[in-house]
Amino acid sequence: MRNSTKLKTLLIKYTVSLDMGDDEQFKLILTDKQTNEANLFEGKSYSMVLSKAYSYLLKELKKFPQH
Repeated sequence: MRNSTKLKTLLIKYTVSLDMGDDEQFKLILTDKQTNEANLFEGKSYSMVLSKAYSYLLKELKKFPQH
C-alpha cells in the first residue's frame, strides 16, 4: 500500500504530527480525534514510522468485533 493511502486512512481517525529529532529519528504522534489518546512511533524513516502507525491502526480496529 502506498504511503499516501496509509496517511489518508490514518487521518480519518487520528490527528497526525510528524517531527524529526536531533538524532535524525522520525517521530510520528497519533492523537485519537475522539478520546485524545496519543501514541508515539519512532523510526529511521518516514516510511517506517508511517508503517508502524498504520499497523497500530489495524490492530486497534481488530479490537472491535465485526457483525
